[in-house]
Amino acid sequence: MILALVAVVPVLLVLTGCGGGEVAGGTGPVGGRPLRVVATTTHLTDFARVLGGGRAEILDLLPANVDPHDYEPTPADLETVRRADLVIKNGVGLDAWLEPTLKSAGSKARVVDASAGVKLRRDDPHIWHDPTRARAMVAAVARAMREADPGNAAAYAEAERAYAAELEALDAEIRGQIDGLASKKLVTNHDAFGYYVERYGLDFVGSIIPSFDSQAELSSRDLSSLVARIRDQGVRAVFSESSLPPKTAETVAREAGVRVLAGEGALYGDTLGPPGSGADTYLTMMRHNTRTIVEGLR
Repeated sequence: MILALVAVVPVLLVLTGCGGGEVAGGTGPVGGRPLRVVATTTHLTDFARVLGGGRAEILDLLPANVDPHDYEPTPADLETVRRADLVIKNGVGLDAWLEPTLKSAGSKARVVDASAGVKLRRDDPHIWHDPTRARAMVAAVARAMREADPGNAAAYAEAERAYAAELEALDAEIRGQIDGLASKKLVTNHDAFGYYVERYGLDFVGSIIPSFDSQAELSSRDLSSLVARIRDQGVRAVFSESSLPPKTAETVAREAGVRVLAGEGALYGDTLGPPGSGADTYLTMMRHNTRTIVEGLR
C-alpha cells in the first residue's frame, strides 16, 4: 500500500502548489508561519495540542477509533506528513509504518520518539495508560516543540508545567477509585492495559487477543482457556474496546456467563474517542476508562 503511494506524491505536490522549500528540514517554522506538528497516535496529537495552545499548527493524521497497529496512509496523509516540521512518534513498534511513510512523502521533518527514556513494560507500546509515563511522553513532546520553535519556548514550557499538574491530579483520582474495588480482575479485548494494571494494582486475568498487537491471530484454544479462567477466578465482566469489533468479546462473555462492556461502555485501548464521546482528550479518555472499569467490576 505504502509503496504504491509513492507515485501519488509528485501529483499531490503539483496539485497543491507546495514547493519543497516550505519545510526547513525540521529546523522550525519559516516565513513567520506556526510550527507544524504531526503525531502518530491520537494521544500524542492531544498532547501536542495542549502544549501548542494555538501557537503551533497540529496536523491530524489518525482519526479517532482508527487502530494505529494496522494504519495505512492515504495520499492526503502523505501530504500532511510532507508539510510537517516535526513528527512525534509513539515508538516501541506501534507506528512501524512511519518510516516508509516519511520516505514516500519526501518528508524533511524532524522525527522525535516520545517513548525514548520511558521505563517500558517489556515491548508494550501502550505507555500512555500510566499517567506518570504519559508525563514523560509529554516532556519529550514539549522539549521537541521548544527546540523546533525557540521563539515560543517559554509558552511551551509553561503549558507543560500546567499540564503536568493535571496529570498528577489525574493519577491520584484514578488511584482513589481503583483502590476502592473489592474485585480487581480485568479481562480486555487485547493486552493494551498492562501499564494501567501495573500502576493501579489490578489483576490481569487475560485478553481475548493475547498480544500487544490488536491484529494478532486468535485461536480457539486461547479463547477456551480464557473462558475457563474467567469462570474459575470469578471475573465479573469482559471489557470490549472501541476500535475493535465486539463480537468475540460478546461470545467469550456469554460462554463464561458474565456481562460484556461494549458500545458506549467500551474501553479506549489504542485511540481517543471522537468529539462528543466523552473520551476525545487524553484526560477524558482516562476518566472514561476508569469509570467503565469501576462500574464493571463493582
